[in-house]
Formats: sequence, structure tokens, C-alpha cells
Amino acid sequence: MESKFFRFLKLVGVGFKARTECQGRELFLKLGYSHEVQFTAPPSVRVFCFKPNIVCCTGIDKDKVHHFAGAVRSCKSPEVYKGKGVLYMDEVVKLKQGKKQKK
Repeated sequence: MESKFFRFLKLVGVGFKARTECQGRELFLKLGYSHEVQFTAPPSVRVFCFKPNIVCCTGIDKDKVHHFAGAVRSCKSPEVYKGKGVLYMDEVVKLKQGKKQKK
């Protein structure tokens, strides 16, 4: 299968890890829940993990690749106070200011 479209995801957080099985068909994510989150890729999409915190979704159909990457991202979307979660590689999260102590 020749891959034309790529979508990279980055897992940001302590203990967040990803692994693939079944030749890029199964994606398992550890995202701080009590269980692993499992995703099965559509037939035209393959998933690779270059590092435990970087996931690459590739395929020949742009819509399916982006839809699968969006489904993975929606499992733990980035929070605005610490920036943890599943982010696209080129995404920038604008952090909000937390509570301030008065002195």
C-alpha cells in the first residue's frame, strides 16, 4: 500500500504511551485511565508508533486518515491549563492562566 497522506499525533502527559499490533491495524493507548484504549484502523489506514509518544496515521484516502486521527484525538483532547492530552504534531495549545495567589 502506497501512503500519500500522513497525520502525526503526539501524546503529552506523564505515563501516556502508544503501541501498535497486527501490522498497523490495532492501536493501544495508555492515557491515564484504568484501562487501555483500543482503536481498530479502517482498511485503508495504517498506524505506526515511532516512539512511545508519537503516532503516525497513514493512508491513501485523506478523509479516512484525518477522521481516524480525529477519533484518536477525541479520546483525550488537550486541556487548556497544562496542555496534556493527544495533540496533532503541528498544533499549538494556548494555555490559560490558572489561579493567582494575592500577596
